[in-house]
Amino acid sequence: MERQTAIYPMVIKLENKNTLIDSVKKFKGKRILVLGDMIADVYLDGRISRISREAPVLVLEHIGDRVVAGGAANVVNNVATLGGSSIAAGIVGDDNAAMGLKQILDKNHADTSHLIIDKSRPTTSKTRVIAGGRETVSQQIVRVDRESHEPLEDSIKKHLLSGIMEALPSIDGLVLSDYGIAAVPDDISGAIISECKKLGVVTIVDSRYSVRRFNGIDYVKQNDSELAAAYETKFKSEDDLREAGQKLLHDLDAKGVLITRGEKGMTLFERDDVIRDIPVSDKSEVYDVSGAGDTCVATMILSLAAGISPAISAELSNLASGIAVRKQGTATVSTHELIATIEKFVK
Repeated sequence: MERQTAIYPMVIKLENKNTLIDSVKKFKGKRILVLGDMIADVYLDGRISRISREAPVLVLEHIGDRVVAGGAANVVNNVATLGGSSIAAGIVGDDNAAMGLKQILDKNHADTSHLIIDKSRPTTSKTRVIAGGRETVSQQIVRVDRESHEPLEDSIKKHLLSGIMEALPSIDGLVLSDYGIAAVPDDISGAIISECKKLGVVTIVDSRYSVRRFNGIDYVKQNDSELAAAYETKFKSEDDLREAGQKLLHDLDAKGVLITRGEKGMTLFERDDVIRDIPVSDKSEVYDVSGAGDTCVATMILSLAAGISPAISAELSNLASGIAVRKQGTATVSTHELIATIEKFVK
């Protein structure tokens, strides 16, 4: 990238407690459609029994298993637990993982009628084998991923797109949750973004590997490493990150770009060269960053759909993500938890 003159963030006072709490209450009932890669996070728990005679590996006594919503499905769940009305759209297989995901989403009253079954591919799943003993800490010893990167058949894409187009006039916001598997191809995302613009529906994308293909999207959520990868570079300074964030904003003709930065909090880029740094609110121990980005994008779209400013929306996303990273595995955040966190950390 060409070196540009550094533009440093404007110094902007964070919103007060009452403003943030009032904003959270506006989430209730907002209809959010999430299109993306629905992932089943499967956990197989075992108690260490002995060492196998067949090979130098542990033999585990199976003590339980569970399925947790991951990927776009975790965004759907977070929208629901934060008070919104969520609609899940994507591709699943005809298998137990799909059944498990649907049951999880149904428990949170998410609309799963736009989950299309494709019998030619498995539901994307990440199976983690967890080993532990009576006197040892349980830990992951292996993960097995099951997914298909084959392009969607035309008939499947047509079915998926027609259902989404039918739903768009009744929604308040849309998330494209792209984990690089199959559910958000260019022809579908382009048509949806264009239609949302016509309808005045706010849109946001969270794309792990190819964010630059979502031209015309309203808002973007990325982490700093994904932003660097998008421009095939490494950030050696704050100026490098700011330059890339502004470039992405302009390249996509977006209204805002939110970059999550771990212990450094978040940075929001808006039009007219406005850059806002949002510090971490709670610096206590982080247990697990899995799924925190899903919580972030769910909070952001609910806020924007409720007519809340991008700056306040980013602050709320930062607070919600701070709750998620203190939970094990992919997790959801509730309205009650978010308001309690605002009460604790905001003056």
